[in-house]
This record gives sequence, C-alpha cells and structure tokens, in this order.
Amino acid sequence: MSQAVLILWTILLVVTVLLLPLIVSLLHRTWKASRNIERYFKEMKEAGQGIAGNTDAISALDDTIGVATTMLDVAGGINENAETLKGALADRAAKLN
Repeated sequence: MSQAVLILWTILLVVTVLLLPLIVSLLHRTWKASRNIERYFKEMKEAGQGIAGNTDAISALDDTIGVATTMLDVAGGINENAETLKGALADRAAKLN
C-alpha cells in the first residue's frame, strides 16, 4: 500500500473512533425522544377516548330535554284541568249554600 492510502485510512479511523461516541449519544437521545413522543401519543389517545366517552351522554341529555318538555306540556294541561275542576266545584258549592 502506498503511504498516502495508509495516512488516509489512519485519519478516517481516528475520525470514526472520535465521532462514534457522539453518534451513539445522538442516536440514544433520538431513541429517548421517540419513546417520549410515543408515550405522549398514548396519553393523548386515552384523553381523547375519555372525551369521546363523556360526549356520548349528549344525545341522552337531548332525549331527557325532550321528555322534560313533554312532561311540562302535560303538567300544564293537568293544571288547566285542575283549575277548571276547581272553578266548577266552587260554583256547585256556592249554589248549594
């Protein structure tokens, strides 16, 4: 081998040996960051599923409001009928006295 090739190989070997710890460190940091991102996505998924589960009750609330509205209408009708009965009974009681 020529002297120039031997010098180039030596320089490349030294650079590789010096850069290898830095490369391993950067790869480790990248791996840790990807694990954290994966954990954050898992937490976001759980939170999203919780929110979706809580919003399922909205349709039930709409049904409850519909039933309550119907109940109020019926209660109003009962109240009107009760007032009519009250007036009729009061008229009868007045005629008997």
